[in-house]
Amino acid sequence: MGQTTAQALLLAAVLAFFAPALQEGLRSVLRRRPAWIWIAPPLLTTVFCAAALIPAVLSVPLLLLILIYTSVPVLCAFLQGPGGSRPTALDFLTVLLLWLPIEFGAGARLIPRPAQGYLHSVAYGIAIILGLVLFLGFRSFPGLKYNVPRHAGDYWLPLAGFAMVAPILAVVGIALGFIPFPHLPAPDVGRMARMAGLIYVATALPEEILFRALIQNLMMQRFGESARTLLAASFIFGCAHLDNGPQPLPNWRYMILAAIAGLAYGKVFQKASTVLSSAGLHMLVDWTKHFFF
Repeated sequence: MGQTTAQALLLAAVLAFFAPALQEGLRSVLRRRPAWIWIAPPLLTTVFCAAALIPAVLSVPLLLLILIYTSVPVLCAFLQGPGGSRPTALDFLTVLLLWLPIEFGAGARLIPRPAQGYLHSVAYGIAIILGLVLFLGFRSFPGLKYNVPRHAGDYWLPLAGFAMVAPILAVVGIALGFIPFPHLPAPDVGRMARMAGLIYVATALPEEILFRALIQNLMMQRFGESARTLLAASFIFGCAHLDNGPQPLPNWRYMILAAIAGLAYGKVFQKASTVLSSAGLHMLVDWTKHFFF
């Protein structure tokens, strides 16, 4: 099994959670036997270790780190039990424990540089799967919108959002010196189409699951679906880009642009019935930046 195959299998697992039968079955099992949630840490650790064997970088410290990483969020959820009417401080801590170690590259020193990008994507996939198990199956909060499109608006909302936010992002990005003036892309339609799919599944969808389905949704469940909540969630999304290049870090230019984009993604998430819609807008923004700026 090669690296691409391992990544494809993780993506397939993430997409499998869109099946209502899987979600309902998982919830049913975990409500009857909450202790079964503890199957997740050793199972996901085994998946990571198998992926690490491909570039031959597995070590005992790395195995223990992943086992701890997958176990602590489960402990936070298990302490509260299955189900929940309102997110608690432990629920928000669970999300942070899933997100921040990956955001700051915890354990990178244990992995040779050539394998870091690959195993970062594997860890990201495992984090998303664990988050879905915990919040779709165990805690079972509403509003994650982890389902296929249910009405026509799910298809046109990303396009409408793009038409409104893209000019703003372009003007502000050029004014801040974050992007150059637009240019025509190289005439390679096949590559542009492939990149749209790659950006969608590798960047847009995982980030929308984290920042909209989990973080923004939990904030809305806790504090209400207000403009203040949307602004706060967008600010968090912007701050997540402070450690991204290509400008010097902390990259405040990227933060500002990401926060503006986050407002649009968050609004589409609120209006649509599925997280796939905000992921569609996210993909369009990233794809346009990649090819036209």
